[in-house]
Amino acid sequence: MGWDITATPDVSAAGISAQESPVVATHADDAERGITTTLTAIALCFTMSDNDGALVVVDCVEGVCVQTETILRQALGGRIRPVLAVNEVDRLLLELQVSGEEAYQILSRVIQNTNAIMATYEDPLYEVQVYPDKGMVAFSAVLLLYASKFGVDISKMMERLWGENFFDPATKRWNTYRTTSATCKRGFAQFCYEPIRQIIATCINGQKHKLWPMLAKLGVALKNDEKDLVGKPLMTRVMQTWLPVATALLEMVIIHLPSPSTAQKYRVDNLYEGPLNDRYANAIRNCDARGPMMVYVSKIIRNPKKGALLAFGRVFAGRISTGSNVRILGHDHVAGQKTDIFTMNVQKTLICVGRKHQAIESVICGNLVLLIGLDKCISRTATLTGEFEVNAYRMRTIKTSPFPVVRVHVEVKVPSDLPTLLKGIQFMKRYFSIEVSETDLDGCIIGGAGELYIKNCLKELQEMFLGGIEIVVSDPIP
Repeated sequence: MGWDITATPDVSAAGISAQESPVVATHADDAERGITTTLTAIALCFTMSDNDGALVVVDCVEGVCVQTETILRQALGGRIRPVLAVNEVDRLLLELQVSGEEAYQILSRVIQNTNAIMATYEDPLYEVQVYPDKGMVAFSAVLLLYASKFGVDISKMMERLWGENFFDPATKRWNTYRTTSATCKRGFAQFCYEPIRQIIATCINGQKHKLWPMLAKLGVALKNDEKDLVGKPLMTRVMQTWLPVATALLEMVIIHLPSPSTAQKYRVDNLYEGPLNDRYANAIRNCDARGPMMVYVSKIIRNPKKGALLAFGRVFAGRISTGSNVRILGHDHVAGQKTDIFTMNVQKTLICVGRKHQAIESVICGNLVLLIGLDKCISRTATLTGEFEVNAYRMRTIKTSPFPVVRVHVEVKVPSDLPTLLKGIQFMKRYFSIEVSETDLDGCIIGGAGELYIKNCLKELQEMFLGGIEIVVSDPIP
């Protein structure tokens, strides 16, 4: 119900601990936070044009914030199908200490508010809004896991654990309304919230003599070293073992988010700038591996170990191979003109396997790819096609305005270092989504998607370009 959700791709389903073995964390502070904001490997380097689905994470206490609403609207405008993860549910128990009924109402409001935004983008080709009883909300997907622990029919359990369903243990009867009986409670409160509350309270209060028998009945076994944990660390480990959200998230994504072959049929209008009946549009629409190559490069990223720059993108049609010559239609290319067009050789094709890059002979449509040898000709985004495919148009870039969300002023302590700072920042724009404005005698203003994101960008800047140059960063500018 929200434990173990992080911004890094969840690898715990593979039996890997993100803290003990940080698969995607390329910095020590990433591993310490348990969250990765670096645009490398599989960690958050995807853009909206790369994706057919989105996992929208909303804090159950804070609700849908402005930034989340903005990104959600942009995703829906690009026909990217969302599912919802209601996170930080443990705050209801530990901080607010609300009752089961109050928790239900809070969660219900979060879902209703999210659906209110989605309702303005109704699409006849797919379900836009999310419904807990269909397993399209992460905490409700965990309810399915909860049901399976007790061998209960999942379809019946889902019907009873959400919505207007009340159970009275005195009469052992279900009702679709709350009776006057004091023991009649909502199914969600009685069978989900209350058992979890008891487990958490037992962990937090250090009542291990009560905890071990409870876990034994639930079939939960901790390792010997985990049994020595106390307080919140013990609670976290128990919940991760009992109701691992990775399993629920993975199942929800597989069932409810579309495959490339499905999504490209209705997204081609949003993806391709050219005529929707030409051979390139048809190849994209059908996700045709035998069609002409169409690759969208969404950004340039850096290999943190070797320092090499890699073109990251998605193959929408055909295949791209090591050693092939490609025609590059750059970010500023205009159809019918010869500007921002290059022909380059792909030195190597790679795929991301965790935080490692694995060389592969070729990558077919429906997959993500890393390319070596193209970074000098690509600024921000590009479309790649066959060397002689002169009639192909560019792939569209989904607009993500308004941007940025947070701005800071960056300046150097020594004025003579300013040219080095500005040169480094301009280069950083190639593979970080930052905006630079209002350059002055001391420095400039940098904008990005969030305070932590900007902090990470500046850390990269110092490590890659500035050496020992000292910089001063202001607080966020209103």
